[in-house]
Amino acid sequence: MNQDRNSGSLRRQPVQKRSAERFERLLDACAELLDEVGYAAVTTKEVARRAEVPIGTLYQFFSDREGLIGALAARNLEAFLERVAVRLEREKPDDVPGVVEVAVEEYVAMRRTVTGFGVVDFGAVGRDHTLDPALDNNTAVAGRLRSLIGSRSGVQDDAELGIAIRVALECADGVLRLAFRTDPQGDPQLIAECKRVLNSYLNDRVRSLATRREAH
Repeated sequence: MNQDRNSGSLRRQPVQKRSAERFERLLDACAELLDEVGYAAVTTKEVARRAEVPIGTLYQFFSDREGLIGALAARNLEAFLERVAVRLEREKPDDVPGVVEVAVEEYVAMRRTVTGFGVVDFGAVGRDHTLDPALDNNTAVAGRLRSLIGSRSGVQDDAELGIAIRVALECADGVLRLAFRTDPQGDPQLIAECKRVLNSYLNDRVRSLATRREAH
């Protein structure tokens, strides 16, 4: 899938193969350090050292540490969306619960296995514009998920659906953070409750939107 990097996170896109390899090594090193030392302790100097890349090369791509972490968050989002899209294509759920099941399961799988994802999934905690300077993180993610849910729920991909997904993401964000705070692998009961909450809310909203459109 094409990496839709936030333009505010990068000074320039890597073009040549060598540049692209260095770019990915920097993101990998950043993710490793996030797990090892935490968000506050990550420095561009240590990321460059870990990636075996000159610090000047890092600054050719990223204006600062936040730009580097923003690019990592964008990579995480693209990986998540690709995983969800592949499963939806394979399993072809035709209702909200099927989509919710896939989305939550893929998020949980990434949280368990992807380096740095537990610290910076799609944006750093306390920094609401990691992905896009104009949008808070959950709004940016919701915008990317709208078409996936709309196409499988019988509801047109529009602003009202976007708001519903935005609210659902806020709920999921809170419950899943609690699940992983309670259990490093994610508390199964809380993950199940997250799915239940999302299904109840989104089913109700999708039915309401569909009924309203049929009436018109």
